Amino acid sequence: MAAAGIITEYNPLHMGHVHLMAEARRLLGPETGILCVMSGNYVQRGDFAIAGKHARAAAAVRSGADLVLELPVPWALSSAEGFAAGAVKILKATGAVSHLVFGSEGGDAAPLVRCAEALCSGAFPEALREELKKGDSFPAARQRALLGLVPEGGALSRPNDILGVEYCKALRGSGIQPVAVLRRGAAHDGADVGDGIASASAIRALLRQGEEEAALGLCAPAMAEAYRMEREAGRAPASLERCERAILARLRFLEEADWAALELGNEGLYRRFFRSSRSAASLAELLETVKTKRYPMARLRRTVFRAYLGLPPAPPEEPAYLRVLAANERGTALLAGMRKTAALPVLTKSAAVRRLGPGARRLFDLEARADRLYALACPDPAAVPDAWRTGPVIVREGAG
Repeated sequence: MAAAGIITEYNPLHMGHVHLMAEARRLLGPETGILCVMSGNYVQRGDFAIAGKHARAAAAVRSGADLVLELPVPWALSSAEGFAAGAVKILKATGAVSHLVFGSEGGDAAPLVRCAEALCSGAFPEALREELKKGDSFPAARQRALLGLVPEGGALSRPNDILGVEYCKALRGSGIQPVAVLRRGAAHDGADVGDGIASASAIRALLRQGEEEAALGLCAPAMAEAYRMEREAGRAPASLERCERAILARLRFLEEADWAALELGNEGLYRRFFRSSRSAASLAELLETVKTKRYPMARLRRTVFRAYLGLPPAPPEEPAYLRVLAANERGTALLAGMRKTAALPVLTKSAAVRRLGPGARRLFDLEARADRLYALACPDPAAVPDAWRTGPVIVREGAG
C-alpha cells in the first residue's frame, strides 16, 4: 500500500489538519494510506501538549489518518531543522512512504526545494556569517543570506514554509517526494478564524481563558470528544503553570557546566541561563532576563524544557525504533507491510524495547521519564499511565 507521510503535532487537531489529510488522498489517490509522525507529550515551541499523545493520535485516526508513529522527545523539542530531520528519518525508515504532504503558505513545493538546495550549498555558510555580523537574530540573518542566493528566500518569513524548507532539506536523497498544500484558514499562530478554521494556538488560547466550548467547537469532532474524555479522566489540559515550581527547582539544581553542556556552539547563552536560573521566581522572569534580540523565544523555551527533562544538547544521530501510537484497519495493514520494509524495529509493545539493544532502551527510558514529568502538568498526575504500561490505540471500523 502506498502511503503519504504527514509530520505534525495535533496540539490540538483542527479542521485545517483534517483538510490536509483529505487533500493528500485527493492528490495521491483515495487508497493512499496516511501515515503521521506526531510529537508526543512535548511540542516544538517548548511546551507541554495540551492532551496526551495517545488521545491525540487516536483522534487523528478517527479524522482521516491510518497510522500514527511517535516523534521521540529529543527531536520533538528540537529546532525546526532537528524536528524535520528526525521526523523524515522515521518516515524513510518505514519503507512505506512515497510522499511527504505538508501545509504551506505558498502552496508550491518547487520554490521550497530551491531554498533547501541553496541552504545546503557551499555558498550559504559564508553568506550567513556575513549577515550575522550585523547583529540581528539568527532567523533574520538566515533569511537575508538565503535571499542573496535565491529569490524564493522570502519563504523563511512564513512559519509553515520555514518547516517546508526544512522538510525539503531532510528529504534530499530519501526518495520521498514533497507535496505542498496551500494552508487554509487562519495564519499559523493567528488569532482570527479564517475560512472557519482557527489556528491551534488560537484554540489553546481559548482553552486557557476558560472558553472550552468555543475552543472545542473549532477542533475536529474526534479531537473535541477525546479532549473531553481526557479532561474528565483528569489528564487534560496539561499546563505549564502546574509544573512551574518543579521546573524552576530543577533549573536551580544545575551548575554552569550543566547549562554549557546543553549549548551547541560557543555563543555564551548558557551563562545567562545559569545566572537567571539562580534567582528567577517564575519562568516568565527567567525567559525575560535571558532573552536577547538574537534568540527566538521558542529556542529559549526549548532550552528550558531540555534542561528540565535532562535531554542531550542534540538528538541522537538516528531514531532507534518506530513506536506506534494509534492505527485503524488500514494502518494495521501498513504495519504488516512495514514488518518487511522497515529499516528500524516496529514497537507496539513497550516491553519489547528490552530486546532491541542499549540505544533503544536509553531512548525509551528517556521518553518514559519525560512522560512521568508530563504527568505532573496534568490535573491528576495519578491518572496518567506509565509509558511502560501503555500500548497503541487500535480504532476499529464503526467504533467512532
